[in-house]
Amino acid sequence: MNQSKVCVMLSTYNGAKYIEEQLESLLAQRHVEMDIYIRDDGSSDETVQKVRKYAKSFSDQIKIYLFEGENLGVIGSFFELMRLTQLKYDFYAFCDQDDVWKSDKLSRAVEQLQSRPSKIPLMYCSSTQMVDQELNPLNMWPQLPPKPLSMCNALVENCCVGCTMVLNSVTFEHLRMNLPSDHKSIIMHDWWIYLVVASFGEVIFDKEPMILYRQHQGNVLGGSNDKLFTKWKNRWNRFMNGKNHFILSKQASAFFEIYKDQLSTQQQEDIQHFLYQRDRSLHNRISYALNMPFYRQASLDNLVLKLIYVMKKV
Repeated sequence: MNQSKVCVMLSTYNGAKYIEEQLESLLAQRHVEMDIYIRDDGSSDETVQKVRKYAKSFSDQIKIYLFEGENLGVIGSFFELMRLTQLKYDFYAFCDQDDVWKSDKLSRAVEQLQSRPSKIPLMYCSSTQMVDQELNPLNMWPQLPPKPLSMCNALVENCCVGCTMVLNSVTFEHLRMNLPSDHKSIIMHDWWIYLVVASFGEVIFDKEPMILYRQHQGNVLGGSNDKLFTKWKNRWNRFMNGKNHFILSKQASAFFEIYKDQLSTQQQEDIQHFLYQRDRSLHNRISYALNMPFYRQASLDNLVLKLIYVMKKV
């Protein structure tokens, strides 16, 4: 039986400290045929040299395509990587530079994706085992979402960690044809992908953590191991400083602009109402916030969503 062909897309930036561990875990993947596409986002350390060394040393085992580019930031780099990737694979996976994958991460994702209809957009994602710099376990994050992974969730919350995502070819080609040209309205590449798949296909969430998700001061992004009070204090401070103002409506507008002709009538109306009601009177905003179809997974997060909507900061 032929093994599935999987493309792993890895964006690097000054990741020399941990890149070898990640590459080792990719080389250890079982029961799949894999190529690795790496785009370096303007590193100034030895990341590129280490990648080249691996590409040469393991050329008989795996094919590594390396692209060096200017610094675009994490969103721009991953979108550019998607443009550079060839359309010849069965599945496409995203990868960060400083994690460690379990050896059956890809085969488990492929198995679950193959159990669903192949002609619709599908995405697999999983929980992660968060670890410290020495790979000592911390906690598991995120937990299995209790509510449906639908457009009404994805428009206002991201439940899927990018480095756990594996897409079928239908999803990848659909995304690649419709990549946003302006990244300023995009909150994060994985959130955008979750929104697209939740709107047009199906998201498979695996509660079994399939990667060791390293937490350290150099993390560009990632899950938080903070205690609840600290997490909410930091979130509130970011909100008061204006860092999170309007990010949901900006991304929703960008999504609607690209996909409006492909959305169902109900989806179009839901997004239009979300964007329209925020500029109406306080009474209208309160009424809409209390009854909106959009939701976050946790009750407290859902309450905050309604609050920032009423405050016109969504």
